Amino acid sequence: MFTYDVAVIGAGVSGASTAYQLGHYHVSAILLEKCADVGFGVSKANSGIIHGGFHHPVSSLKAKLEIRGNFMFDKLQYELDFPFRRNGILVVAFSEEEMATVRKLYEQGVANGVRNLEMCGRDRLLRLEPKLNAEVIGGFFAPSGGTIEPYRYVFSLVEAAVRNGVNLHCDFKVEQCENDGEAWLLTAADGRRVRARYVVNAAGLYADEISRLSGAEEFTIHARKGEEYLLDRNSKARPERVIFPVPTKHSKGVLVIPTAEGTTMIGPTADPADDKEDTSTSSDHMARIVALVRQMVDGISVRDVITSFAGLRPVLDSEDFYIAPSEKVPRFIQVAGIQSPGLTASPAIGEYVKDLLKESGLTLTEKKDYQYDLPRHREVRHESLEALDRLHAENPAWTHLVCRCEKISEAEIVEAVRKGHRTLDGVKFYTRAGMGRCQGGFCSARIMQIISRESGIPLEELTKKGGDSRLLAGRLGELPVQTEMEAGK
Repeated sequence: MFTYDVAVIGAGVSGASTAYQLGHYHVSAILLEKCADVGFGVSKANSGIIHGGFHHPVSSLKAKLEIRGNFMFDKLQYELDFPFRRNGILVVAFSEEEMATVRKLYEQGVANGVRNLEMCGRDRLLRLEPKLNAEVIGGFFAPSGGTIEPYRYVFSLVEAAVRNGVNLHCDFKVEQCENDGEAWLLTAADGRRVRARYVVNAAGLYADEISRLSGAEEFTIHARKGEEYLLDRNSKARPERVIFPVPTKHSKGVLVIPTAEGTTMIGPTADPADDKEDTSTSSDHMARIVALVRQMVDGISVRDVITSFAGLRPVLDSEDFYIAPSEKVPRFIQVAGIQSPGLTASPAIGEYVKDLLKESGLTLTEKKDYQYDLPRHREVRHESLEALDRLHAENPAWTHLVCRCEKISEAEIVEAVRKGHRTLDGVKFYTRAGMGRCQGGFCSARIMQIISRESGIPLEELTKKGGDSRLLAGRLGELPVQTEMEAGK
């Protein structure tokens, strides 16, 4: 059996960033993901905020990596071409008591070395964000904060890693992890095996279970659920800046987030969850979030809510990140408890893990032929009419809109499938098809046809997100997919 230098368990933002770093070096590496696609775990249900480095003291590992990671996004976005905006963060107060907390956060940010923080009075805040409730009395502005599309970020990291030699195995749920003295043998639920000298445990909510399977440290990951609600892109409440309230002990509060792709998100909640698979949402929580958001911005309407989702944050008792070599077993790096601001910290987490691997004995020789630039990701909704004419002449599928809400073409969906995204959610996260007002009501059937046609997977075997999430049962009705496949279209 071939022995890799490194196996990374978990293809969320931490594992993907680690794989991206390893792709720069002459090492053999493999990225293992238990789901049907990368980013399908903790990372997919993410607020998509690039934090400003003021919520946590710099004595914590999470703050150090958050601040370093924030600086790294401009270069990464230039190289990997994912949606990212430095539109800034406003922390707002509506009472003198809240202003006292705001001042402490501002001072903490200054002590952490965050640049260009600005304390603001009411008039300055309203100039920066006219959508704010006029009752605001003060706050501060962190211009280095912003928003990102987390799915495309993870896909881009993994695509760059694979392009530079990292292998990827999805549907690889590690059930055994044994060390024979020379290497680790990782066995999946379906019997596949991978051998590697080093293991990086970036398994998110299940990092505690992987650690126990490996005979490493005993710790417990607690799930903290956050419900979020997405507003239509035409919502009058969409602000220009990310708006934070004064935080609570366990949460940064309910936010108003102008997403990198033009919609508005409100939330999240922060509630303990006993079940690590519980992603349910409730009307009661939606009502509470809407009420809290109305205190901060004008224009919020329940009629604008087009969908809801919940994410589960992997929380350790210490509340800090746990990134370190195991003290119990050899060549095993723990990357656990990566909750907020894990997305912001992720580029620095990958860099930090790479350095820990080197300190643990892994030889890292940088590649001279590293391929930096990914092929440009074309999106019809952002192309000029002249460009669309050229694209249509090359391939009429570029101007055949499949998703009307988000203006996604057949050619974009074909590209997603050919890059390995063969579930309905995988295509949705890669292209945004099905993310608009109708939430896939008009386009899902056509997307399924295209996935089946391009991949050869029969319609009745297609899934929403892998596993047993089959989309169809029984008769397939009038969908003419077999005829298209037989015709070679």
